[in-house]
Amino acid sequence: MTAARAALESLLRARKLDATVVGEPAIDPARLAPTGWPALDSPLHGGLPRGHLSELIGARSSGRSAGFCRIAAAAIARGEVVALVDTHDRFDPASAEAAGVDLRSLLWVRETGNAERGLKAMHLVLQAGGFGVVAFDVADVRGPVLRQFPHTTWLRLARVIEGGDTVALLLGADRLARSPGGVTIALEAPSTGLAGEWCGTSARTRRLRGLTIRPRVISARGWASSQ
Repeated sequence: MTAARAALESLLRARKLDATVVGEPAIDPARLAPTGWPALDSPLHGGLPRGHLSELIGARSSGRSAGFCRIAAAAIARGEVVALVDTHDRFDPASAEAAGVDLRSLLWVRETGNAERGLKAMHLVLQAGGFGVVAFDVADVRGPVLRQFPHTTWLRLARVIEGGDTVALLLGADRLARSPGGVTIALEAPSTGLAGEWCGTSARTRRLRGLTIRPRVISARGWASSQ
């Protein structure tokens, strides 16, 4: 059985179909893009897999935007260029800059709610190449609209970057899609344990300074689920 499987995997690899093999591939550190987020890089064994479609999901106010900004800032610090396809024009450049994102190295594609046009833009950006990270923000796209896209939609996105150096990232409220070698990163909603960071010396001056985001890697081939 082992010999037969090895022969099959060799054949698929020769035809560049090895991404379809179910199993736990070896993780090449050189093919990982560090996120600059220790709580995430540790369970990812170094970072997000290049050449794959991954997803960053969570409810509203769970830290999706902050998480993307960390990933973008880390990529830009390495000298890479980042792109964001923003389907509902929700991105806040001032907040991103305050989080360390050099806006000169960020391509921001703004859409006003048309998910189909956003998807076409995502395809064009991925096909253009040269980006370290390309994110597609569909968090505010209604579920029925997303379900209208055929499953092959996401397979085509993954195929465009397969074997390349780009990290493709879906930003959404729920799990949507990822390539076989990609990862799903879930951010906990406030009701499930986000810890608040407070400042102030008295009850009258006490105020919320921020939230401690707790990412969890789930359902990833080659990665154990971690928190």
